[in-house]
Amino acid sequence: MRIRGLCLAGYCMVFSVFTACAGFGYRASAEEYYAIGMAYLDLGKYTEAEQWLNRARALDKTKVASEYNLGRIAFETKQYGEALKYFERLLKKDPVNLMVLKAAAYTHIKLGNIPEAEALYQRVLALAPQSADDGYNYALVLYAMEKYEQSEQVLAGHPFALQENKDVLLLFARAQKAQHKPEAADSYARWLELQGEKGDPLVRSEYAAVLEEGGFYARALEEYRLLLTELPKESSPGQELSPERVRFTLARLLLIADPENEEGLAELTAALTEGFNDQDALEALMEEEGISEAHKTAIRRLIDEGPPKDAEADTEDTEDAFLSEELPAEE
Repeated sequence: MRIRGLCLAGYCMVFSVFTACAGFGYRASAEEYYAIGMAYLDLGKYTEAEQWLNRARALDKTKVASEYNLGRIAFETKQYGEALKYFERLLKKDPVNLMVLKAAAYTHIKLGNIPEAEALYQRVLALAPQSADDGYNYALVLYAMEKYEQSEQVLAGHPFALQENKDVLLLFARAQKAQHKPEAADSYARWLELQGEKGDPLVRSEYAAVLEEGGFYARALEEYRLLLTELPKESSPGQELSPERVRFTLARLLLIADPENEEGLAELTAALTEGFNDQDALEALMEEEGISEAHKTAIRRLIDEGPPKDAEADTEDTEDAFLSEELPAEE
């Protein structure tokens, strides 16, 4: 805070001197206008920065840099359409400017112009093929366009980033998952290992789904059970993952993987008791080929009649009734 305050005081002194000099007929250079504009930009004072950079832009020596930073200000203030105008004007004059290409590509992403962003990132990587950050952004755009194979290929070209960068590795795993590649399981496992004890319920659920799809039922069950311990006990509105939905998934897998085991029915009963009410998912469960007919009959009963009264609650009621009875008088 002290350093920032000293800097601000210094800037104010410069501005004061500059204004005073202007009163004596002093004409500032483009570099001075630009320096003041950048000082304001560093302080996050976008309105003032824009004023001074516009003055600098009017003079040739700093026009390109001023134009670029005016685009930055528009971007930071969420005026993405305006920002794009600045960047595109610059690219007409200098089509191989990496900094402007990246800025324009990212602005297109913010505007939802995914194909345009893809085209710009292709130009970026052609100019700087070893840039891992830009490879990630390009792969992200390809993933958004559902070009999963191309997304994976771009990321595969950055092996060091795949070893150390969790964002790159997770996108790589998701691109593989979207292609139903069994290798996705190893990529997810590496990501969770890098994540350590923090965990991430959404990523773990994706990993469990990949394991299930690959037929690794025991490992998938283990991940689903671990997922239940990572979720809050009560779900909130809009929550993508809820304990009852995970428990339903666990029940479905148990019913398919081990048709002779009653644990799947117990998990399904628990899911319904906790509030799971996705009727489409329940009806789809009845169509699963791996589930025994006896279990399907029991599932139909649960769907139609709801879960039975909790056994523990029954026990408590019985105990309460017993304690409330009066002892007979002694004779």
